[in-house]
Amino acid sequence: MRTFGFPEFLFILEAAKWTIALSLIAFAGGAIGGLIVALSRTADNRLAQWLSSGFIQIFQGTPLLLQLFLVFFGAPILGLEINPWVAAGIALILNSSAFLGEIWRGCIQAIPAGQVEAAHALSLSYYSRMRDVILPQAFRIALAPTVGYMVQIVKGTSLAAIIGFAEITRAGQIINNATFQPLLVFSVVAAIYFALCWPLSLLAARMERKHAAALAR
Repeated sequence: MRTFGFPEFLFILEAAKWTIALSLIAFAGGAIGGLIVALSRTADNRLAQWLSSGFIQIFQGTPLLLQLFLVFFGAPILGLEINPWVAAGIALILNSSAFLGEIWRGCIQAIPAGQVEAAHALSLSYYSRMRDVILPQAFRIALAPTVGYMVQIVKGTSLAAIIGFAEITRAGQIINNATFQPLLVFSVVAAIYFALCWPLSLLAARMERKHAAALAR
């Protein structure tokens, strides 16, 4: 039986690059999908509102673990070969799109009604209203909650270990199976997650304080 040492620690630490990569993919894809969802939720088109609302309810109302299973095990049934990396990326992008879409929908609707009425009075098109008036203001409101949600994305990547994706948690499982020292191994895993998430939490809190101070002026 192996003992936990520096090489085992490095093995877990090196897996952090895959956690970070998957998190960035999930955030980038989720940002694109989330913007589409948010704009659909606030559009004048009833069908777009209904479809985006249904998308949000499905992905917010079901566990991320189940979504990973459906993508990973469902794709082969449809005749599609898929590996854990692709399955994890797709599931996390869809899940992040739903949550970011709802966050940003709230930020768009938080814009003072007078701003929207002024844009309508100028006869601006929907595209122009969003590009020139609403989205620039919503962006400032959305910064803090968006950074805060990135913490959830990083922690959510741990579930990808269930389908064999070699991120921090999966690396910890491999080392634990070799050393049989779960308390030590998973304490290291937790410490690495904390090191990744804590700076983002501090940044989100700082942004919230700055935004609150700006509103109080």
